[in-house]
Amino acid sequence: MDLLCKAYSNTSDDEPAPEPETKPVSYHHLPSRPSKRPKPENPFPAAVLQKRDEAPVPGRYISKRERALSVSVPQAADPNPKPQEPHLVSQPVLGSISDFHIPNDVLSSMRHKSKGLTQLSQIPEKLSVALHGHAKAVNAVHWSPTHAHLLASAGMDQTICIWNVWSRDQKKGRVFSFHNAAVKDVKWSKQGLSVLSCGYDCSSRLIDVEKGLETQNFKEDQVVGVIKFHPDNSNLFLSGGSKGRLRLWDVRTGKAVHEYIRGLGPILDVEFSIDGKQFVSSSDVSGSNVSENSVIVWDISRQIPLSNQVYAEAYTCPCVRYHPFDPYFVAQSNGNYIAIFSSSPPFKLDKYKRYESHGVSGFPIKCNFSLDGQKLVSGSSDGSICFYNSRSSVLIKKIKAYQQACMDVVFHPILSNVIASCGWNGEVSVFE
Repeated sequence: MDLLCKAYSNTSDDEPAPEPETKPVSYHHLPSRPSKRPKPENPFPAAVLQKRDEAPVPGRYISKRERALSVSVPQAADPNPKPQEPHLVSQPVLGSISDFHIPNDVLSSMRHKSKGLTQLSQIPEKLSVALHGHAKAVNAVHWSPTHAHLLASAGMDQTICIWNVWSRDQKKGRVFSFHNAAVKDVKWSKQGLSVLSCGYDCSSRLIDVEKGLETQNFKEDQVVGVIKFHPDNSNLFLSGGSKGRLRLWDVRTGKAVHEYIRGLGPILDVEFSIDGKQFVSSSDVSGSNVSENSVIVWDISRQIPLSNQVYAEAYTCPCVRYHPFDPYFVAQSNGNYIAIFSSSPPFKLDKYKRYESHGVSGFPIKCNFSLDGQKLVSGSSDGSICFYNSRSSVLIKKIKAYQQACMDVVFHPILSNVIASCGWNGEVSVFE
């Protein structure tokens, strides 16, 4: 049986299976086709004639192309065939993604501050830009680290929008519809002008923003809910999904190089440590009544958990974030607070301090630190944006942004007084 399988799998020519009524044609006695015109003595290359005289291998599948050669006059083959290129579909261009149409004051401010030291974060005062384009809820937003005037957003309407935030012309630069289900997360790559997205269609997709092309598709057997690039190697990214599977992918090969198995519930979030040697995962344990696996610290290279008893409360944590400088990380809890944990073993929970005054209420609300680490910002189920002092955990300011839940808030990578946010009502906003 193995020999037969190998024989039938050798050649297919991408043709459909032969019809049952068709009988194999012998290559030894080819019927001569009458022709009104005189045939030249040697109209075909010798290689083709030699191929026609070869005896067929017993048991080998004869494609329609070969059967056609046996009863018709073949065409001369191209001596230098070109390899078939992958089928790529370009998405329509709506506006410019360059910084040509950005006001000079914004452009000069970004260029000046990008060359200096990290600016002290400031609290945004008002809504600066309202971006409308998603038809349903927006799950995540992310600023480009290399092209700081661009913002990416992932929506439940199966689209990824690329916004040229301060453009005087069309602010919606690109809309990508490569996913055929809701998009859960989006992240900019540090290599070139590309974004990585994931969603309910059980795939993560790498998209060239400038060309509007999907360059790679990383398929999985689960809904992919979160993705995160490695901080030191942009060729690696981590994905987590609905079946509790965590995979480390290499974009150069398109394959998973590590898989982290623990029998977890759906993965809600992942976060690399600052040195890139560890990562934290958060999973939904509500169905198992066991809270010890809700937050796990992993060793990346050894693929083992360093601790699975980090968080013992009976709440899921839809978001985890490392502080950019200090040795601790935080976890957004469905108990309507943000818990604080040490980033060193045994990863103890700080029982005396946490960030409160905002709501989660079952939404996947995200939080993020400012670049200088002085402030922590979080969305809220009541549509507010909450700013905390990261050291004292005191609420500094609360801004009412949406009528429905505020899902994600991120600080600008250069301008310390600018944040971007998104809401369950489909709005994307920039405050400064």
